Amino acid sequence: MTTRVAVVGIGMTSFGKYIDRSVRTSAEEAVRNALADAGIGAERVDRVFFGNAAAGLITGQEMVRAQAALRYTGLLGKPMVSVENACATGSTAFHLAWHSVASGQSDVAMAIGAEKLSHPDKAVSFGAFGGAVDKEDVMPSHIGSGSGSIFMDIYAERTRRYMEATGTTPEDFARVTVKSRRAGALNPYAQFRKETTVEEVLTARMISQPLTLPMCSSIGDGAAAIVLVSSRVAAQLTGSRPVWVATSVLLSGMADPTKPSASVSAAKAAYEDASIGPDEVHVAEVHDASAPGEIINYEVVQFCPEGQGAELLRSGATDIGGRISVNPSGGLLSRGHPIGATGTAQIAELVQQLRGEAGERQRPSAKVALAQNSGGQVGHESAVAVVSILTA
Repeated sequence: MTTRVAVVGIGMTSFGKYIDRSVRTSAEEAVRNALADAGIGAERVDRVFFGNAAAGLITGQEMVRAQAALRYTGLLGKPMVSVENACATGSTAFHLAWHSVASGQSDVAMAIGAEKLSHPDKAVSFGAFGGAVDKEDVMPSHIGSGSGSIFMDIYAERTRRYMEATGTTPEDFARVTVKSRRAGALNPYAQFRKETTVEEVLTARMISQPLTLPMCSSIGDGAAAIVLVSSRVAAQLTGSRPVWVATSVLLSGMADPTKPSASVSAAKAAYEDASIGPDEVHVAEVHDASAPGEIINYEVVQFCPEGQGAELLRSGATDIGGRISVNPSGGLLSRGHPIGATGTAQIAELVQQLRGEAGERQRPSAKVALAQNSGGQVGHESAVAVVSILTA
């Protein structure tokens, strides 16, 4: 890689349940906002990477998802790649767009994530998630049979093992949700914008022991788009506020319990590639599809030693404005988790943070940011992981 890459444009829709809204209309809004933020027209874009994970199962749109969704954006006719990689779909689109510019294939690339998960029949929505596991694996009978959500049962089983190993409690997971809702209340794009309490979280409906409803990310819809350019183009854009991509690492899971997880390996590789240590990160967005995921991922990305994630949370270091502000957007729990859009939404939040434009969510003097996202399940671990590092 020889070309330095900058993010110069971000655009998002509000995340939420919008039965009457399509993938296309959400993508159009996000693209329009990102191009306006970058100060360029669609004609300047060289390549497009469009992330969507579930349209084939929710709406029946297959084969040409990018072209169908972006038909009226002015991007049609460009080289387009439809990307599908479970919850890391948007992160993968971003990784590919970065790679396209960094390698010199493009001067301007767009990464777009858009998803519509809401459906009048909730069984259709939940069924879509069932496609993110290896269908030839024989799943234990309790997975998906109780909660109706195969991944919440998987996360709950992982959480019970983590609690036994570390002494982390349900109260700690409730604190994650409280922190998340507080951040979401400050984010105009968030799906959940009402604050809550530890008691309310703990006494809510049980989904899969020990996960109560507020500890679980919800079905949602939305889109986020990112404009990436070479340093040469960034210098030409009057009024540009570039945020630089230090690196982006994508790995598949090994499905081998004796090997480090994909996220652990990706984080290690990202730090080495960027010559940046975890102690230098000021703000991060991590995959918290369930509340325990945030605590576990503190350890995965080396913000604290193994087994000390809950202690880091209790210290306040990961709260808004903290030493390592984690998920100031509200994360998947509160900003929302339209799976194809999640990764690009993480990047959009971090760009705002590094620009100093996050308002009441702002981590003061943020200069280094990290995004960690993972998705799917193969064997004992996530099928894919992406870790990206950005700098001001």
